[in-house]
Amino acid sequence: MDEKNKDLETQAKEPASGASPEKLPESQSYTRSEPNGDAAVHNPETASTKDIPVEAVHSAEGVTPEGQPFATATKEEAEASSTHAFFDEAASEPARPATQASGNNGTVPPIPPTRAGGGNLSGNNGGGGEPPKKDGKKKTIWGAFLAGILGVLIGALIVLGFSWGALHDDNNNDATSTTTSNTGTTKKVTVENTTGTTQALEKVQDAVVSVLNYQAGTSISTGDTTEDEASSGSGVVYKKSSGKAYVVTNNHVVEGANKLEVTFSSGKKAEAKLVGTDKWNDLAVLEISDKYVTKVAEFGNSDAVKVGEIAIAIGSPLGTEFAGSVTQGIVSGVNRTVPVDTNGDGTEDWEAEVIQTDAAINPGNSGGALVNIEGQVIGINSMKISTENVEGIGFAIPSNTVVPIIDQLEKNGEVERPSLGVTLRDVDTIPEVQQQQVLKLPSGVDYGAMVQQVVAGSAADKAGLKEYDVIVEMNGKKVTNSMTLRQILYANDVKIGDKMEVKYYREGKKETTTVTLTAASSTNQ
Repeated sequence: MDEKNKDLETQAKEPASGASPEKLPESQSYTRSEPNGDAAVHNPETASTKDIPVEAVHSAEGVTPEGQPFATATKEEAEASSTHAFFDEAASEPARPATQASGNNGTVPPIPPTRAGGGNLSGNNGGGGEPPKKDGKKKTIWGAFLAGILGVLIGALIVLGFSWGALHDDNNNDATSTTTSNTGTTKKVTVENTTGTTQALEKVQDAVVSVLNYQAGTSISTGDTTEDEASSGSGVVYKKSSGKAYVVTNNHVVEGANKLEVTFSSGKKAEAKLVGTDKWNDLAVLEISDKYVTKVAEFGNSDAVKVGEIAIAIGSPLGTEFAGSVTQGIVSGVNRTVPVDTNGDGTEDWEAEVIQTDAAINPGNSGGALVNIEGQVIGINSMKISTENVEGIGFAIPSNTVVPIIDQLEKNGEVERPSLGVTLRDVDTIPEVQQQQVLKLPSGVDYGAMVQQVVAGSAADKAGLKEYDVIVEMNGKKVTNSMTLRQILYANDVKIGDKMEVKYYREGKKETTTVTLTAASSTNQ
């Protein structure tokens, strides 16, 4: 059946090459897709002969012996009966040679045989050569008329039969259909219904798994410590090597787990080991045995994704009961940035760069695959806007962001990022009086990231940064708050050991220093 695409309510335009990521409104509620806690068809079996438009045929000849039409005869019947009477009279006269015409050898065509008794199929009457009697001739003509009507009815039925068959074929595109052979037996014919979507799913669907998060609990009856399933999400098998396989999922899917388990599309289960996590990009890597792994997903190039192209989401919405669910939509936007609260304190402390899609993403889809029409993973499903008046706005972490992160997690168990060695507070959260009296910021400077604490021996300490310094620029880019500072610091082109120019205000004066970046710790920037 024809592939049908979903209608869109709004469709974002793809930003021009080199354009900065398009921000979605911060007033929206961005939440991670949390793990699950007409045409009628003729039916020959029910049709009756009243459905066939045929005229009624009377058994009476339509005239009395005196040549008058019956009272119930129609005009057409009367005319037909008069014609019969004419031929009856002609039949009683001796046969005369007809004018020779091409192809008849000068002979008169024989009179059609009659079904009535006494007729002679040989055309003679015992060799006497007398024409048939009037009654026999009359019945012969009438029988031929009835035979003609019968032939018309049979022909009409055959045509209707072919027409119904064509209509049935046009209006039914099921996986199987039924045909009847000349012997009257029936057989089912399988229809090969293959689309671009089904071909894409064949490549990747079995590589998408369910991820179960077990956490410590207490038995109500015995009081003993137990491990109960606390939540579930999805994951994607992306690598298989030396008897092991690796699964990428979201950090929030595995967070707080005492035990992790993976369930395959076949129903088989395998215990999973947590290799490492990255809270900033909401990614995690699991290690499992490759015993039940039948497919490994291939990553596509998310930088080549276009707005409007088909996007297929695969995962386990609402738990393992709906494992392997597939939803389809389009790519609604690229290079989006959405604010994220990574530590659950109600304050947005990171901006994730994501792909927007209208393919349905529900709780439990987290960590699953967003796939293109080639069956390549272009993103890992992570979030959706869940406010009451919003529908069809979900987000996936681009594959080009995912791949370098999971490579580091697989090798090192963590992501090594450059660090200043400070803790920060946003200036716009500080009362204006303190901005002027404590920080002594000049008029018009109401932005930046204030240094709350400097780690001894850190890059910031060595560069001379102190408490209450307000950083307003790094690497030539404006710093409006701690979120933008992290984005500058954690950019893909910034590495440990790089030197970076930092501009800041101290006691109302603008200063400049150079920082040599070191590896980040879990709590400091």
